[in-house]
Amino acid sequence: MNYNKKTVMDVEVAGKKVLLRCDFNVPMAKDGSGVITDDKRIRAALPTIQYLLDQGAAVIACSHMGKPVASFDKWVQKQTEKGKDPATLTEEKWRKSLAELSLKPVAARLSELLGREVIMAADVVGEDAQAKAAALQAGQVLLLENTRFEKGETKNDPKLAKAMADMAEVYVSDAFGAVHRAHASTAGVADYLPAVSGFLIQKELDFIGGALANPKRPLVAILGGSKVSSKIGVINNLLEIADTVIIGGGMAYTFSAAKGGKIGNSLFEADWQDYANEMVAKAEAKGVKLLLPVDTVCGDKFAPDANVQTVEAGSIPDGWEGLDIGPKTVELYCAAVKDAGTVIWNGPMGVFEFAAFAKGTEAVAEALSKTDAITIIGGGDSAAAVQQLGYADKMTHISTGGGASLEFMEGKELPGVACLLDK
Repeated sequence: MNYNKKTVMDVEVAGKKVLLRCDFNVPMAKDGSGVITDDKRIRAALPTIQYLLDQGAAVIACSHMGKPVASFDKWVQKQTEKGKDPATLTEEKWRKSLAELSLKPVAARLSELLGREVIMAADVVGEDAQAKAAALQAGQVLLLENTRFEKGETKNDPKLAKAMADMAEVYVSDAFGAVHRAHASTAGVADYLPAVSGFLIQKELDFIGGALANPKRPLVAILGGSKVSSKIGVINNLLEIADTVIIGGGMAYTFSAAKGGKIGNSLFEADWQDYANEMVAKAEAKGVKLLLPVDTVCGDKFAPDANVQTVEAGSIPDGWEGLDIGPKTVELYCAAVKDAGTVIWNGPMGVFEFAAFAKGTEAVAEALSKTDAITIIGGGDSAAAVQQLGYADKMTHISTGGGASLEFMEGKELPGVACLLDK
């Protein structure tokens, strides 16, 4: 994939209407109060919005939020599958489920952060959105309603993409968390407008793209998380380019079992043992160091108050489960990142949500904070861990997209990036 894409600075936006795809899929309070519990994604969009306004553009922002079901019949079907009584499922309840995923609270928060009014559209491409977009002046910001309220959004419906594109003259993509999906607002609109990246996506392409295409060596990849199946493509791709690949988290037990080790009740994917062995063989053939845990911290149950013991890897007693890497493994892994040129980290080393099993993840985060290497944290759980443990400001780059950064590291083409103009 070509990472060298035109950015918002490569096009003339003065006096133009710009359709800006953001990632405003923010966490909301569960009580339906409309309170945003973390506005990080809104703040991440500010540099691009502010730049467009400073250049004299009118900004039409759009985003999805959650997974609304855009038709009543489909909603009834989904609720029935979850065991709800169809007789209790009214159109009013469906509309309430949509209202809870409205972007109105985002418009209010964005207004506060920008220090100017953000006009809210009642729909995505309906009469209200079209009228407000037509009247929009330079220096103003309009936010369209949740793009997934339109049935055609996730199907990349060209009619919807064209209707969105017709409101503007330039398309700027800045929602890295959504670029791995070919939706109408992330890829389809680029068929009808000159399409460039915002600062957020440019940063992701520079850091992750740079680390994959031309890394400062040695390149060390640390991969954790629960499942081998979800990371197999990433492991496979990184074995082509990395100098060292480190495996931690739940997926280490599939590797351990594949080697004939005892793993007790540890998380384990029986169907993926052959792949695990293939990856070990591939690393050997390529001359890549593949580091696996040498000891394990186990619990007698999956709980914060479990009894704890540390054992050699591959000798976990029956009835116990591996929940973190052990102290010898911590030493081994920290030594591997010490003199690295670039480190990519995706996935925690253990169940970092429980204090007794957070030591491995914390030690790796601390080691990364002390190295001179370029440190890149793939989104999702590893980003959450680094933030929770207080090391976020010590990392070179923390990705804003979990699924997107994973697919990026797999070497897959990202539709929302592929559609942008090349430099």
